[in-house]
Amino acid sequence: MDIGGYIRLQRSHAKISLRQLSRLAGVSNPYLSQIERGLRKPSAEILQQIAKGLRISAEALYVQAGILDHPAGGPVVEAVHADTHLTERQKQVLLDIYGSFLRENGSAVGAASGTDDTDTLGPGVAGSTAKE
Repeated sequence: MDIGGYIRLQRSHAKISLRQLSRLAGVSNPYLSQIERGLRKPSAEILQQIAKGLRISAEALYVQAGILDHPAGGPVVEAVHADTHLTERQKQVLLDIYGSFLRENGSAVGAASGTDDTDTLGPGVAGSTAKE
């Protein structure tokens, strides 16, 4: 799915209109419409404003736009990220809880790779790596 379709889907999940999102994000209605239709490619700054308006992590939009790499993290993290029935906010909350359980149990997801578990859980829970 392209970034515009992804933004449209997240807006639909949030139950807000294009006009409402343009106001919340501080982006013009026509410009946001062009982004959703794939006619314009938004900058990282615009994506951050849109993420704020949608109340999702900017990292999720950066990954979708190809600015950041997809996070690693194992089958649980991949399954949560792949679920199309959850909003980005719901995914973030699930991964936060999952990460806290791992820390509580002393399990380091990234132990084999030499990183701590927060480096591998994905947007909202951990840092993602920027594409070089």
